[in-house]
Amino acid sequence: MSIKDLVYKNRTYRRFDQSHKIPMSVLEELVDLARVTSSGGNLQAIKFILITDEQMCQTVNDHIGWAGALPEWPGPAEGEKPTAYIITLRDDSISKNTLWDLGLVTEAILLGAVEKGLGACQFGTIKYAELSKILELPETLVLTSVLALGKPVEEVVLVDIPESGNINYYRDENMVHYVPKRKMEDIVLKKF
Repeated sequence: MSIKDLVYKNRTYRRFDQSHKIPMSVLEELVDLARVTSSGGNLQAIKFILITDEQMCQTVNDHIGWAGALPEWPGPAEGEKPTAYIITLRDDSISKNTLWDLGLVTEAILLGAVEKGLGACQFGTIKYAELSKILELPETLVLTSVLALGKPVEEVVLVDIPESGNINYYRDENMVHYVPKRKMEDIVLKKF
């Protein structure tokens, strides 16, 4: 698959084939991509927790918010939940300035997942304090995001932003998920 194919296929998926279990070795391969990704000052202050255990997956699932633009949707039904999670942490004993690194390592993981036929959903809506306590994190490790992974069972379609300007994603009656994207002429301001 070309990099263009990987990027276009790398969508946010929220429903998965729960019978498709992801081995720990796959999560390790994905985090290895993150490990060798560029890092500001080469500080490498992002750490990871890898989860494939079914009970711990459910615990993480109970501590995240699934779809802000779909408030009536409570999250994936039984049979459609992710079967693995990668939790990213900032190691404050190394650096507190990791937003750049977080984006880079996350994209490396997501593109690696797509290449393996998997999909993911990145979460910032997390019950941070509760989940940090469950994970028994020391003060120097700060939970930054959660990545849910699984084999996608939904179709995600990119569409142009409508004239109304509404950028919220939405679903049709068949649960096809639509994601409005800006046109090239809306984001390229100048050409020299």
